[in-house]
Order: sequence, then C-alpha cells, then structure tokens
Amino acid sequence: MPDLNATSFTNPTTFILMGIPGLEHLHIWISIPFCLMYVVALMGNIVILFIIKTETVLHEPMFYFLSMLAITDLILSTTTFPKMLGVFWFNYHEINFHACLTQMFLIHAFSGVESGLLVAMALDRYVAICNPLRHSSILTNSAVVQVGIVALLRGLVLMTPHPFLVRRWPYCQTNVVPHTYCEHMAVVKLACADISINSLYSLAVIIIIVGTDVTCISMSYIQILHTVFSLPSKNARLKTLSTCGSHVCVILIFYIPALFSFLTHRFSKQIPLHTHILLANMYLLVPPMLNPIIYGVRTKQIRECVLQHFMTKINLKFWVPLFYLSLPSYYRLL
Repeated sequence: MPDLNATSFTNPTTFILMGIPGLEHLHIWISIPFCLMYVVALMGNIVILFIIKTETVLHEPMFYFLSMLAITDLILSTTTFPKMLGVFWFNYHEINFHACLTQMFLIHAFSGVESGLLVAMALDRYVAICNPLRHSSILTNSAVVQVGIVALLRGLVLMTPHPFLVRRWPYCQTNVVPHTYCEHMAVVKLACADISINSLYSLAVIIIIVGTDVTCISMSYIQILHTVFSLPSKNARLKTLSTCGSHVCVILIFYIPALFSFLTHRFSKQIPLHTHILLANMYLLVPPMLNPIIYGVRTKQIRECVLQHFMTKINLKFWVPLFYLSLPSYYRLL
C-alpha cells in the first residue's frame, strides 16, 4: 500500500485515491453492495441494448433514446467502478495523472450527456401524447440521431475545459485525493493556486445543463399533464400517465442524488466527508443499476419482449433434447 502522507512535489505524475476517508477499515464491506450494483447495471443495460437491437417492434424513437441512455450508463459506471474496486480490494490507490484527468472528463461529460438524453425522452413523450398524429413525422430516425449527437457534443464540449484547467495548476503540497475517483473539485482543491476560475466555470456549467434541462423537462410534463387531464375517460388518463411513469422515475433517480451531492459539496460544511463521498458514488452507480430495471418492469413492450425471448430460449433447451431422445436410434447416429 502506498504512503498516503503528503509529500513535497510539483506537477505529479500520479495521484493517490484515498477511498472513503474515515471508513478505510470498512472498504471490503462497502465494496460488496457496490459490486452487486455494478454487476446489475452491467447485465441490465446489456440486456436492454440486446432486446432493443433484436426486437423490431422496439425500433421506435423512445427505445432508441433508451439504448443511448443504456450506453451512457455503461460508460459512467465502468469509468469509475474498476478503479474503485482496485482501491477497495487490492489497496491499489495510485492513478496516473493523465488517467485521472481522463476519468474526470468522462464522468462529468457523460453525466451531461445523460441529462440531455432525459430531455430528449421527455420531448418524445410530449410529442407522443400531445401531438400523436405527427409523432412519426417529427421524430424520424434522422431526427433521433441528430438529437443524440447534440446531447453528446454538448456534454463533451462543455466539459472539455475541465481537464485543461486542472492540468495547468501546480500541485506542490500533496497528491492525495480524498475520494474514490477523480472528482473535479476534489482534485482541484489540491492545487497551490487560485482555483476560483475552476469553481466558477463548474458552477456555470451545472447551472446551464441542469437549469436548462430541468426547465425543458418541466415544461414538457406540464403540457403532458394538461393534455392528460383533458381526456374524458379516467382509464385513458391512467393509461396515458402510466406510459410516462418509467421516465419520471428515471428523472428523479438521476437528478435528486446529483443535486444533493452538488449542494452538500459546495454549501454544507457540517456533512462528514465520507457521507458526501458515499453519496457521490451512489449517484454514479444507482441510476445505471435502476434504469434498466425500471424500464424492464414498467414498460410493457420491453417486458413482453424480454419474457418472450427468454421463454423461447428455455423452450428450445427443453424441447430440442426431448425431440432428439424421441428419435429412433438410427437417426440419432447420423
């Protein structure tokens, strides 16, 4: 295990990820639920991608956006968890300086991408419910691709200055990062310089992304609710609202932990550091784990396709050997 004491240096080649300060003796136990969440996230999102790709009935804008969300969740969780596991299980705390910057960029960029995709999915629900006759003409395949590219480019462009700003500062006191991954402000606070530009730019980006996206989502759902409650039938209202239930759950799971983590990091000094770090880890692991479960359980088309696919596999495994055993011995030898 590397020495975690502060050392005197300039422009480090490596950083030391401390893990969860104050809970080092519990790293093994903490890693167990984290590992289970990562496995569920990995398997769930891969299943979602496989089902959407193989089932032509799911080749619709909503499910294209869902596949983009699944890819984003895989990138977010895989960017952080393997290194986190190295810290927890093998006491491997070192991370290369450039690898740290890359991890930082991917985490913040694809968090922005995921927020943009949630807006796109809200737009899809708005058009499908408020203007259903024009849904296929508005959200064409090319339009879906363009929206996905815009969400990707926005996240990448807005977060590109972060690693460049971090790289230009001198680090003359310590290279020990009190975190499980290279979170932007946790790294920047180690610099021996005025980091107000980093803090202000980070705050501005969060306000732009979260403020814009939450406003767009809220406006979409205000229009959706207005349309839904104007329907004459109670059953029609409930059925229409149920189609939005999965998306609303995913929105809440993504934004509530993110905002809570951001607010406690900047404005609350009473919350212990290990509590903040645990919340930051949950923010990156819980949404990728729950998103495929929510869509798999609450979305009828996905649920039916998954059940049909796996029931077909089970039936083949049962009936093919049974059919083979029922053949005369002469045919079985061919």
